[in-house]
Amino acid sequence: MPQSWPEKPHALSVTDVVARLETDLKAGLSSGDVRQRLKTYGPNQLRRQQTRSVFAIFAHQFNGVIVWLLAAAALMSFLLGDVAEAGAIIVVLVLNGAIGFFTELKAARSMEALMRIAQIRTRVRRDGQARSIDAHELVPGDVVVLEAGDVVTADLRISKAANLQVDESVLTGESVPVVKAEAATDGEAVLGDRTSMAFKGTAITQGTGEGLVVATGMATEIGRISDLVQGAQSEAAPLERRLDRLGHRLVWLTFVLAALTIGVGILRGHEVVAMIQTGVALAVAAVPEGLPVVATLSLARGMWRMARRNAVITRLSSVETLGATTVILTDKTGTLTENRMTVVGYLLEGRDIGLAARGTGQIFTGGDTRPDPGEDDRLDWAIRIGALCTNADLGDGVDEGRAGDPMELALLQVADQAGLSRLALERDFPEIREHAFDPSVRMMATVHKDGDHCLVAVKGAPEAVIDSAVSVLGPDGPQPLDDAVRRAWQERSSKAAREGLRLLGLAMRRGQADDGRPYAGLTLVGLVCLNDPVREDVPRAIRSSRAAGVRVVMLTGDHAGTAAAIARQAGIGDGDLGVNEGHMVAGIDPDAISEEMRQRVLSADVFARVAPETKLVLVSIFQKAGHVVAMTGDGVNDAPALKKADIGIAMGRRGTQVAQEAAHMVLRDDRFATIISAMRQGRVIFDNIRKFVVYLMSCNVSEVLVVGLAIGIGLPLPLLPLQILFLNLVTDVFPAFALGLGRGDGEVMRRPPRNPKEPILDRPRWRLIAVLGALITIATLGAFLLALTWLALAPAAAVTVAFLTLALAQLWNVFNMRDPDAGLIGNDVTRNAYVWGALVLCLGLIGLAVGLPSLADLLGLPWPGPQGLALAAAASLVPLLLGQTWLALTGHGKG
Repeated sequence: MPQSWPEKPHALSVTDVVARLETDLKAGLSSGDVRQRLKTYGPNQLRRQQTRSVFAIFAHQFNGVIVWLLAAAALMSFLLGDVAEAGAIIVVLVLNGAIGFFTELKAARSMEALMRIAQIRTRVRRDGQARSIDAHELVPGDVVVLEAGDVVTADLRISKAANLQVDESVLTGESVPVVKAEAATDGEAVLGDRTSMAFKGTAITQGTGEGLVVATGMATEIGRISDLVQGAQSEAAPLERRLDRLGHRLVWLTFVLAALTIGVGILRGHEVVAMIQTGVALAVAAVPEGLPVVATLSLARGMWRMARRNAVITRLSSVETLGATTVILTDKTGTLTENRMTVVGYLLEGRDIGLAARGTGQIFTGGDTRPDPGEDDRLDWAIRIGALCTNADLGDGVDEGRAGDPMELALLQVADQAGLSRLALERDFPEIREHAFDPSVRMMATVHKDGDHCLVAVKGAPEAVIDSAVSVLGPDGPQPLDDAVRRAWQERSSKAAREGLRLLGLAMRRGQADDGRPYAGLTLVGLVCLNDPVREDVPRAIRSSRAAGVRVVMLTGDHAGTAAAIARQAGIGDGDLGVNEGHMVAGIDPDAISEEMRQRVLSADVFARVAPETKLVLVSIFQKAGHVVAMTGDGVNDAPALKKADIGIAMGRRGTQVAQEAAHMVLRDDRFATIISAMRQGRVIFDNIRKFVVYLMSCNVSEVLVVGLAIGIGLPLPLLPLQILFLNLVTDVFPAFALGLGRGDGEVMRRPPRNPKEPILDRPRWRLIAVLGALITIATLGAFLLALTWLALAPAAAVTVAFLTLALAQLWNVFNMRDPDAGLIGNDVTRNAYVWGALVLCLGLIGLAVGLPSLADLLGLPWPGPQGLALAAAASLVPLLLGQTWLALTGHGKG
């Protein structure tokens, strides 16, 4: 029994692999060998990823310094006997946790999706007999029998192949099937070039074959990717980092204020317990309890808006992350392109014919979307040969009914558009036999009855078909193909390939009996040009990205020339394209990369021949350079990078479940333009968050100053802790949430992305917070003093006047959040219907707090009388009037 996996089996001969695996190609393994190897290597299964429990998701909602500070305040209140106050704070914590919990309940289940690949059966040869077994029972050395339609269930070294083609898009992202053969490949060949291997999770599209199992379970290529997914660490979202930094600042500010107040109070002779209670009141006042709630609800609202635009967000903080994105690393196939091969033109003797209006590169100057074979006998035969020499089937013409190689399906599609259906052609030219694709000559042929003679239809690699032909079909029939003409055809083929087109050579032989030599005496008909067209809306979306200051970098498994051509068609890059090969970055440690290499990576527009682990490296390099990285993808190979990126974006229609569940956002319509729409929403949300944070902080600063200054100058306490908590949950939360629902302005996508290190509150906003907080404080303490002296109210009734003044002033403060460039009356705040609804609701709740006896007793708010009410109403307008004056004088700006 082998003691280890064969190293680089793709580079070993079949004989060497058989010897190292100690197996037999004809008889397969014996039952005894299978039992022993199953015990040694384990079942052919991928390791299950530990999923987050419901409790873990709920606990995550309470992981923040603001939450911890509130919990500490609740505990202190409880220990001091203020049960109502402690209960109110706990209600706030539970409310915020519940909102976050139910919106983030969907956890990453990537590995469970990968496990489903193995839940199928496979055919093997054991004990000299063919049998069907569960895929998880495969062991190294098993001989697996393959045919079209099978899913490969382990990594196989091909031992026999007959026209065998494999769709490896799940691993490489490329839509064109790979032809497989027994011959060994270079030891350093990248995954997509290992033609002697068939990998777990890929699909057989054509032909038959056999393969030796050389790796199972986590040792397979898809197993390595699953390890990458599990090992990829999700980055904390920019908003989370900013709120965390703000929270830490508030904690220190709270501790300093509480300590100073308690110390000053004790020095003035106040009781220690009373001063501790006052310290708790200051802590409650300093912390914007509504901030986590409003931020969560605002993000959830943005998530719902995006869902209506086909962008499904799986994590709340990802909504804002989109707005901070500075670079998009995008997969090519199925993301920028349609993942469907299309015939875009024919190269004929003396003529180039373009059939598509888009995606044709530069070799065609234009053309019709439907071919007309009647106009040219050469085009007629090119279309006929392409449709006859194929194993594909269009079925009913929809995706579910189509079967076969994508390029052959494209040939049938263009023939159908030309009125030359496969059924009609087969009636005119019944097929006699097929010569399957031969990797040694890189061609295939079908032989058809042509009246009393035979028609041999041939297609294959352009250079192979050109070299095999002895004549070329000209306008007046076949003409000699000499060396000069042959070289001209080879140059035309190379030029088309450089434009990103895939080509097939078409040839035929007529009038001779079938002599078993299909590739002799051929007449070159022409070359058919195909490509995977760029989606129609992609160039416009990329232009919008550029206008918004967001770079788009394409990652693909294609060769550099093809990748560059597709990038140009999509509109990627500004001027000369920077194209790098993936192997240049493979294996680089992002922490130890040289400055020269780092600049080369960061300036590139395209990365070709990219392996899955290379995508992870690229994401890390861009992140370490300070970028907020969005990564798009749809295959299993994209999942690790999707998870690692700041915002992973998976395709909803063509994307694998693995990619979708590793991503932060799923595009239900697969449109790149949807990303731009979601990005705009993300920017609007951050602008709104800034507005309501300024609003909340200015309100909280006023509460701190009101309590702190009263203690400092020896006044009675103008506000009680429970009253402050009520204000923070009523007059703060609802207007703040209304501000968070604003729809933004038309210029939001014409501005560059924010600096990822830029805080939520910059200096101008801190200054505005200080000014507005001071104005509200002056109005509140002024009303409190007037109530005590001028109105001669009892201290408890004066507290009610201070409470009402502060509550109303904070409500009117919402109008100070307008854009200074907007008008005093007609602006983004006054046009926000949610703001007016919030004001009406808050006024009602404040009225209940004072007018409902049971609630007034709980809050300690005795009736202040008509004069007290009038004083509070008049004083509350002062901060609004002075605040509008400040905005007009300073032109605070949005920043």
